Amino acid sequence: MTLPENRKRLTLLHSNDMHGDFLTEELDTKLVGGVSRLSGYINQVRAEEPNTIYCIAGDMFRGSVIDSEFQGLSTIEIMNMLSPDVVTLGNHETDYGVAHLLFLEKCANFPIINANLHIKTNNARLFEPFLIKEIGGMKILFIGILTQEVIAQTKNDGLIGSFVSINEAAEEVGRICNAYNSLDIDLTVLLTHIGFEEDKVLASKLDPAWGVDVIVGGHSHTFIDEPAKVNDILIVQAGTGTDQIGRFDFIIDTDNNCVDSYTWRCVPINDENCREDKEIEDLIKKYKNRTDEKYGRVVTRFARKLTHPDRNRETALGGLFADALRNGLGLDIMLLGSGSVRTEEMGPIVMYSDLIEGFPYDDAVHMVRVTGEQLRRMLLFMVRDEVWEGVHCEFYQFSEGLRAVYSKKDHAFTEFSFEGKPIEDDQILRVGLQHFHFNNFEDVFSIPMSEIEANGAPRIVSTSCRDVIEEYLSSHQHLDRVEGDRLILNLD
Repeated sequence: MTLPENRKRLTLLHSNDMHGDFLTEELDTKLVGGVSRLSGYINQVRAEEPNTIYCIAGDMFRGSVIDSEFQGLSTIEIMNMLSPDVVTLGNHETDYGVAHLLFLEKCANFPIINANLHIKTNNARLFEPFLIKEIGGMKILFIGILTQEVIAQTKNDGLIGSFVSINEAAEEVGRICNAYNSLDIDLTVLLTHIGFEEDKVLASKLDPAWGVDVIVGGHSHTFIDEPAKVNDILIVQAGTGTDQIGRFDFIIDTDNNCVDSYTWRCVPINDENCREDKEIEDLIKKYKNRTDEKYGRVVTRFARKLTHPDRNRETALGGLFADALRNGLGLDIMLLGSGSVRTEEMGPIVMYSDLIEGFPYDDAVHMVRVTGEQLRRMLLFMVRDEVWEGVHCEFYQFSEGLRAVYSKKDHAFTEFSFEGKPIEDDQILRVGLQHFHFNNFEDVFSIPMSEIEANGAPRIVSTSCRDVIEEYLSSHQHLDRVEGDRLILNLD
């Protein structure tokens, strides 16, 4: 169909939270996902629709041996072949350190934008905050906004700062839009990595006069059937990994610089509708062959497959890892960050590669002494109401011996015990925390570290939590763990 001169077609493809998901998997006799088939689909759309833009809303890194072994360099090389038009940062882009991230940016043949990170001493931005993409006679403005969690990731670097609140992020969006509206922008897209619910909050705070049309988001791994619409802004996300890709087909009114009409869908990436990109597949195989040599050994055999389907509840795999750290380090309690387990299932045969991909964070373990009363407050903050309202919050897997029964109606624990006995308020317990959670103690538990230090000086009990877990698993065969007896949630 021929369009009037002031109407133009634009196809916007988008991914988020790919997490090093490079390899195709076989699922119900179908080949699903993988960057080579994702690339094949993108190449096909680019050939069919000349005005096509492909963007990524953060978290290219973490989640696979291929990524972690080469600290993101392999990911950048693979992404260079995928050729996104614009990428924004996710919180996991900072996992290898801000200095390393700046090095990786120099290796990228695609623009990486972010309006959050800056140097505190002179407020200089670390990245370009926006990109204006000109295509088919249209100007598309992209602005990158990162999750507040980057503040936690970069706390060790006193020179690096970021926005603290959604309000500040909204103000920055307004400043950029105000500065570039005069350039006859036809479509304004925010590439965010703050989570689907926070995207809605951000959209509600944006002045319609700024002209934001679309938010392409990430971080919460949300699958949707149709875009949300807040403040006349379309909000989308495409789950996680490479099993699917989001697709907008717009008709743009270039006279009034707005969306005339659109369709959106989430396209499955599989062998039925996506050709394999042989060049990318060969590159991935090169990296996979190198990692297979190093990581292709058996660590242990579980009694059965153990799962971690939901980060906001007790899981079998999360509990087993917490037990391994508690028993290996002689702690009373290990609180293991649920988000550090990056797989939904593991076993029964556990290869070293499974462990690295399923538990990619190899940070130190700190031991703190907390009173029973402090532990109760810490864990009540963990199960606060906003956790059940879709807000991304830190959650913890308990080691054996700790039992808590929570009533959402009463906002209280109806049972709170350790090794079968009620926990007394003045009882001192040795609690293990991973470095990230120790380093952000006040944010994740809402208790000042100074209050905890009054019980005794914290200390590092292991510089590598993964070493402890691997040793425990390799020396214990046929391990099993049945969830449901440590954290009981009554949410009615």
